Parts: sequence; structure tokens; C-alpha cells
Amino acid sequence: MAGSRLELIFGGTPPEGRMLLIGAGAATDLGPFDPAQVQIVQGYFPDYQALKARGYDTVTQAEGKFDGAVVFLPRARAEARARIAQAAASLTPGASLWIDGQKTDGVDAVIKEMRGLAAVDQIQSRAHGKIFRVTPPPADWLPEGWAARDHEVAPGMVTRPGVFSADGPDPASQALAAALPDKLPTRIVDLGAGWGWLSAEILKRPGVEVLHLVEADATALECARRNVRDLRAHFHWADARDFHLPEPVNGIVMNPPFHEGRAADPRLGAGFIRAAAGLLTGAGRLWMVANRHLPYEQALRECFAEVSELGGDSRFKILTASGARRPAAGRPQPKGRRR
Repeated sequence: MAGSRLELIFGGTPPEGRMLLIGAGAATDLGPFDPAQVQIVQGYFPDYQALKARGYDTVTQAEGKFDGAVVFLPRARAEARARIAQAAASLTPGASLWIDGQKTDGVDAVIKEMRGLAAVDQIQSRAHGKIFRVTPPPADWLPEGWAARDHEVAPGMVTRPGVFSADGPDPASQALAAALPDKLPTRIVDLGAGWGWLSAEILKRPGVEVLHLVEADATALECARRNVRDLRAHFHWADARDFHLPEPVNGIVMNPPFHEGRAADPRLGAGFIRAAAGLLTGAGRLWMVANRHLPYEQALRECFAEVSELGGDSRFKILTASGARRPAAGRPQPKGRRR
């Protein structure tokens, strides 16, 4: 959808100068741009890898100065403001800032907000969204609070705009932590570790010698590095569904995501389950939490010999499984990123 709006602005002629694209993903139509003149800021590992494979200069934070920028709006307002602030700080004097977004992601509210801060023009609508140009004033023009900053959500623990459950520990993770046994296996993986709250709880249990935190969101993983300062912790920026270790582990704990954009997609959690089965020893055990309505039991029974429900409530169910089987080949690869 964004690609068609980009065509309205840039047509078949790539914009002159070096361009910064913040939030462009693997599915974004980048046809209007010259790859040699583009840097893409993308912190979600699957999209980052896909863009790198296509030859784009892809980074997790903008590097250098640019003659123009396009910000692709996320759903979270604080994250949108942080992206706009990052783009504004990276522009040369007089450069244009373009902002693109769906109506469902609040683009109209962003247009209204930007009009109170700078000149806004060239608003174009297509495919249930809008793109528009902002001409930044010569002096500092954005509120100081827009830049991405650490936000303390628990003693000694921080998050940043845009990460999952940025305002505090996720209730599902809290339910899972409460259901874990007093003593845990020696070698554990936290698949989809987020900003590290659940991992910190795991490390409080006796028995744990090594904990691998696996997270696809680079910002969340950076928060986890700050929040989990334990020599037993090892951090991996990776897609949990494709994650491998040289040696199997004997425990996995996870609160997997289940959204593809706004739509629930149980295939995401099923991908995590298959990955868990491939990481565990035959005697290893999986503990996971899921929303009550999500049908993960079938995927668990395909991958494990023993499956049971430990508990939960009307919102969540706590599941455990053991006797891992070799995952089937050809599993689907949806690219969701939200819980």
C-alpha cells in the first residue's frame, strides 16, 4: 500500500541525493528509490535480513546525514514520534521529510500534529492511507520528548517506544513466571525474550546455568541487555522460528507473538513451537503461555509426545510439553511481530 503512495510523490524518477527510509520493510515497494542512494532503518530481524539480501544499506539506527527522508508510521504513537525525531535529526538543512501511513495507524492525527510544528503540504491519499511532506524549520522544532528515550518500568528495568509491552511486564508473561517450577533446567532458551522481564524471572530460579535470550526486535533486545546483567545470559538478535544452537538445551520458556499486523495468526506461535522442538533434547521441557482462544494444542501434539495444561484463567493458558519430536519440513513462514 505504501508503495503506491510513494509512486504518487516520486513517480518513475528516483529522488536526488541520499535518502533515509525509516521503517521500510521487506514488503515495501522500494521501486521509486535508487538502492545506491538509500539507507534503511529497520530493527525487526526478518525484515532487516530480507532488505540486506536485496542489497540495501540496512541499519538499526540512522548513520550520517541525508538529503531527504521517508518515515513509515507504526501503530504506536510514541514510536511514530521517535521515528520522526530520528529522521529530523538526520536531515541536511532544507531537506524534505515525508511521512507515510495508513489511516488505521493514525496518519490523520499525525498530519494535524505536524501542522502545529512545521509547514505541511503535498498531501496525497491512496490505498486507505496518506503521504505528506514536512518542511522542517531551520531551528530545533520538535518537542524534546519525541526522541526515543529509556523509560523505567520496573526497578532497574527500562523499555523504549515501540517495543512490546513498553509500559510494564506483560500480564501473560507474569502468569507464566508464576507457573514455572521452583527449580528449572540447567540450559534454557527464552524464545521471543522482549525487553527481558521474563528472562530476569527465570534467572531467579535455582538450577539455571545458561540462558539464551532470543529476540527479533533490536530495540527490545538492547533493552534486555541493560535489564539482564547476569553472566549466565547470552543475547541473540534473531528470528526465533529459525534459531539454532550448536548443542540442544533442556528447557524453553516462551510467550510467543500471535499477530500479523492487526489480525491474529496462530501460525506464528506454531512456528515458535516447532523451533522449540528442534532446540530441545528428547528429555527437555517447554513451558509457554498463550491467550485462551489460540489453538496451539494441535501444533504441540505434532511436535511433542506429552502435552498438558498447567493452569491459567479466562484470559491465558499455561502449557507444558516434553518428548520433543523432529520438526516437520516445509513449515510456513509468516512474518508477524506483535503479540
